[in-house]
Amino acid sequence: MDSSPAAHQAPHPTLGPGPDSELTWLLHRAAQRMHALVGSEAARHGITLRDHIVLSALHKTKNLTQIELGQALGMDKTTLTAEIDRLEKAGFVSRLVDPRDRRARIPAITPEGDRIRAAVAQRTEAAEEAAVQALAPTQVALLREALYLIIGTTDDPGSCI
Repeated sequence: MDSSPAAHQAPHPTLGPGPDSELTWLLHRAAQRMHALVGSEAARHGITLRDHIVLSALHKTKNLTQIELGQALGMDKTTLTAEIDRLEKAGFVSRLVDPRDRRARIPAITPEGDRIRAAVAQRTEAAEEAAVQALAPTQVALLREALYLIIGTTDDPGSCI
């Protein structure tokens, strides 16, 4: 029988959420983990997580005005404008005049921006696969669908991702 002080201490409580935790906490912690993984890869390529998210959005959704892009990303106008300014200065994004409204601008990913985006995406794909390795492929597909449905078509007020 072990009579050392350590043997009589209660086990440490789990510091993270459990499977019965609030959905918001689970989503928050999952997002933090994915942000850390992708942010680390983005930094290896000289960009930020936010840079990568904006470049990815421009890669997937073409011809959105800056306002529409901000709505799609949940980013406020000021934050997005500063981000697009930085990406444009780096040569990763160009701004085109919206043919529907000459006052509006359409940010577009440049070939160099797409090269950086693709490099980060390729490296993060393995990290994402590792993060969901305990799930069957059908569960991963269901998770993606569930998250997409949770996001829905609501207009978020914006954040500083």
